[in-house]
Amino acid sequence: QVQLVESGGGLVQAGGSLRLSCAASGSIFSINTMGWYRQAPGKQRELIATITSGGKTNYGDSVKGRFTISRDNAKNTVYLQMNSLKPEDTAVYYCNAEIAVAVWDDYWGQGTQVTVSS
Repeated sequence: QVQLVESGGGLVQAGGSLRLSCAASGSIFSINTMGWYRQAPGKQRELIATITSGGKTNYGDSVKGRFTISRDNAKNTVYLQMNSLKPEDTAVYYCNAEIAVAVWDDYWGQGTQVTVSS
């Protein structure tokens, strides 16, 4: 069984920074794309950033230039460095990964709350 466990969320003032981590564990054969999404109350889940196993990144327009995604393939871990945080960044942040166990499948973490105060 595969688990994605996020950490690093919390409360921060506008203009501050946070770093999220997401570690995948279990009977993992391989991991392809890993990413971060967020969902604010009353809104749809939104793409924040993705990164392939080769390091190619993709960012949502709302976070370009402020957030940086990275990964450590040896640790099966993806990170999200969030700088210049704004109140509108407040949401539950979810980790996602395409993981091969017996077959490729899509996995989600439980979510971590990020709250940015003005």
